[in-house]
Amino acid sequence: MQTIFAYEFRGDVDLDFTLDYCTAEFSDKLKDVSFAKELVKGIFEHKDAIYKIMQEHAPEWPIERIAPIDRAILEIGIYEIKYSGDVPPIVAINEAVEIAKTYGDMNSAKFINGVLSAVMHRHKPGEERKKT
Repeated sequence: MQTIFAYEFRGDVDLDFTLDYCTAEFSDKLKDVSFAKELVKGIFEHKDAIYKIMQEHAPEWPIERIAPIDRAILEIGIYEIKYSGDVPPIVAINEAVEIAKTYGDMNSAKFINGVLSAVMHRHKPGEERKKT
């Protein structure tokens, strides 16, 4: 999340540089650096599609009006639900909500939960009934 936020906040920095910096900075907290790098690369590979999905499920919030932290968390959640086979959608949502509680404002967790739940129902119907 911090790599996505830093890259989008600065805008003029190379993604690989930002990714390497953040993984080095937070390596003591990362269990699997390769997973983090694959996740970020996948998000940027599918960024246009992720933004389109984000707009479909939060139409009253243009991308540029979504708080940067919330947007980064949504990008991760949408990517994990739509493109990653490694993370069950309900787990992706729960993790995103927990991150939003820590880094977002007081409305972030509810907003993120609503958007990602809608994404799951549309792109992975029936997943909410599966055990994690």
